[in-house]
Amino acid sequence: MNDISISSISANLGLGGLLTDQTLTLATEYGLNFVAALITVIIGIWASRRLSGLLRNWLTGSSRIDQTLTPILAALVRYAILTLTVVVTLGNFGVETTSIIAVLGAAGLAIGLALQGTLSNVAAGLMILFLRPFKIGDWVEAAGVSGSVREIGLFTTTIDTFDNVYTSVPNSAIWTSTIINHARYGTRRMDLDIGISYDADLDEAEAALMELAADPRVLTDPEPRFLVVSYGDSAINVRLRAYAEYDDFFDLYWDLNRRLKGVLDARGIDIPFPQRVVRHVGGAPAPAEGDEG
Repeated sequence: MNDISISSISANLGLGGLLTDQTLTLATEYGLNFVAALITVIIGIWASRRLSGLLRNWLTGSSRIDQTLTPILAALVRYAILTLTVVVTLGNFGVETTSIIAVLGAAGLAIGLALQGTLSNVAAGLMILFLRPFKIGDWVEAAGVSGSVREIGLFTTTIDTFDNVYTSVPNSAIWTSTIINHARYGTRRMDLDIGISYDADLDEAEAALMELAADPRVLTDPEPRFLVVSYGDSAINVRLRAYAEYDDFFDLYWDLNRRLKGVLDARGIDIPFPQRVVRHVGGAPAPAEGDEG
């Protein structure tokens, strides 16, 4: 009886020791996995903030990168690193990350199908940001809207019209339309047309318009030119063609229009009213003045 009891106690002690060893092994393994996951999370958060900040500073200091791209690219880097951190952390606990990636891919596909219109705006916004057909401050015409670009976002582009109306245009509508950027180049051509009398001397007209072009805002390269455009019904249509910096273009255009009549009057060049010669065929001649009908 005593031998049986001693054997039972020894067996129980052996089983208890085995369970204790397994428990310690599991605790040690999970403890190490937890510590590794914690370190991974800390490093991932630090790296996402650090690399995002470095990229933001580099883009801000670069003159070749549109500043509109800076916050977007910095955010993309940060969230990409955080997503990678989550996947690596789950892998530390033995979770099958391939299954998670597959689920995320399927969820992304479903969300993409549900948000086709929104994602098309995002795709168009990225194309606008990378290809840069215009930038903030440019005067553009796109999607039936004309004005100055205030902001380029991922979903919409904000355009302020010249009568100071806020307009938010979906990026997809802009990208699929013809984009006219009036401020793309540093200079713009200006054509100033006027009709002068047939009695006017064209040399005098040329001298008057070239005097008008003697403005410091008018560029000398290309040089301003005097052109005879056409011979109309009641006037000779002439043109002053000049070039100016984009920033000076509008003020210069209004100023030259304001001064145009003055330089023509100073040289005795008339700006005729529309005239039409009418011939009356048939019927009795009109009575002369003083005749009685």
